[in-house]
Amino acid sequence: MKVIDETVLRAANLPAGTKEYLAPHGAYVTPLAREYLAARGIALSFCPAASPQKKTMTVKSVPKKGPDRYIDAATGERYLLKPEHMTHLRDNLLVPKTHPRVEFRGRLDSLEAKIMELQIHAEKAGRPGLYHDLNEALLYVREILSAEVREEPLAECRLFGMDASELRRVSHDIKGEFGFEHPVPDARMGELPVYLNTLRTQVRECELSAARAFGSGREDILRALNRLSSGIYILFCRELAGYYR
Repeated sequence: MKVIDETVLRAANLPAGTKEYLAPHGAYVTPLAREYLAARGIALSFCPAASPQKKTMTVKSVPKKGPDRYIDAATGERYLLKPEHMTHLRDNLLVPKTHPRVEFRGRLDSLEAKIMELQIHAEKAGRPGLYHDLNEALLYVREILSAEVREEPLAECRLFGMDASELRRVSHDIKGEFGFEHPVPDARMGELPVYLNTLRTQVRECELSAARAFGSGREDILRALNRLSSGIYILFCRELAGYYR
């Protein structure tokens, strides 16, 4: 969720005579920003929602019948029915549910769930900026999952407005960025910082799971998770610094 405040509007340098301001779909426009527009006789409108693009994790469709409907990825054995102890690796190739890549996907699934839980807490606490950043993290995790399942390279992207070098710099220079030393998590910090710290540890668990599943075979995924861990740590420090209030 994008946040539109008075600062954003002033930076936009709306020309004299502007009759309408078109905000992105789903954006949160602060009360002061609304007053700024109203005082200048500018109507607030929102862009329509974009049609969602459907993504599928399966590259090829599974045959509807026949002895080759399912194939054991390790042995090549054919199955007419999918055994209960097995699941899809990709397409119609099956592996045991204890397979390291399946375990990694489960970790990512749990991470998505935790991000959404934290988004609810952020919304209740009146932190639209944090809600937006968490949504960016959620989409990032889904890109990682999609790239893994489809066995495609993971594209480089920015996170929380920072590239890889900026994420590393900020996460290593907390004193210079926020004015305090690297914080030691403490329950007295309050709910949101504690939840963000928990989220950071879960990203680390995903990273370890990926290392077990791929070794050095998917450095793009390992690198992405390392960046995400740094990013969540930055969100934790932002919340402590009052950035989202």
